[in-house]
Amino acid sequence: MAEIEIETRGRIALLTLNRPGRRNALGDAAIAAIDRFFDRPDPAIRAVVLRAAGGHFCAGLDLQEQYERNRGPVEFMRMCQNWHRAFDRMQFGAIPVIAALKGAVVGGGLEIAAATHVRVAEPSTFFALPEGQRGVFTGGGATVRVARIITAARMIDMMIAARSYDVKRGFDLGLVHEIVGEGEAEARAIAIAEAAAEHYDVTNFAILTGIARISDMSTTDGLFAESLLAGMVMTNPDLRPSLEKFFAGKAPRLEPKAE
Repeated sequence: MAEIEIETRGRIALLTLNRPGRRNALGDAAIAAIDRFFDRPDPAIRAVVLRAAGGHFCAGLDLQEQYERNRGPVEFMRMCQNWHRAFDRMQFGAIPVIAALKGAVVGGGLEIAAATHVRVAEPSTFFALPEGQRGVFTGGGATVRVARIITAARMIDMMIAARSYDVKRGFDLGLVHEIVGEGEAEARAIAIAEAAAEHYDVTNFAILTGIARISDMSTTDGLFAESLLAGMVMTNPDLRPSLEKFFAGKAPRLEPKAE
């Protein structure tokens, strides 16, 4: 049975973490499959939903695999770099990735979730970084991605004090963007993905490759990079019909919605 299953529905790809008996712990095979998918995605795919089989999203690194392989320091570092490369391709690619979260989003599970662009969660969702308790350390990018969401100080506290956050606290801290009912995360994630698939390719490219990188730049460099992206997007020839539709009052109206 494949650790990652891939299903295509029109312009949407559904990537399923498929080790429910192990709470979808991530081993080498799963990371390699994610890396391959985002390295050369099908041009017809315009958005991705990352979901999980069973009752939990992901319990993190497969520690049994690590124990059995007994890697040395350099070999383990290279394994970490495989995770970094796969998750970078996910985060900085031109395809929106929507995560459907439930149950445990722990350790490496939080690392992969943090590399997605929109995170929808069910009430059962909880977050933890238990590496301190287990005598290990994060290696899949948490010190960059998770720390930038919740702050480095809070990540340290999360690990030292062995804290776990429920879905409401995760929402307050930015780990979750939307909370839905139990059993509803996948359907909502698919709906968001379908809407994102309607965006212009150049617009999604600018949003997904630009914003996170600009946040890591100086103010001057960030403003310059923004102007480059805006120039690319706003001169897109396909934009003119969309603007004409807006001018004619035929574009969907934006209305405030309660969270």
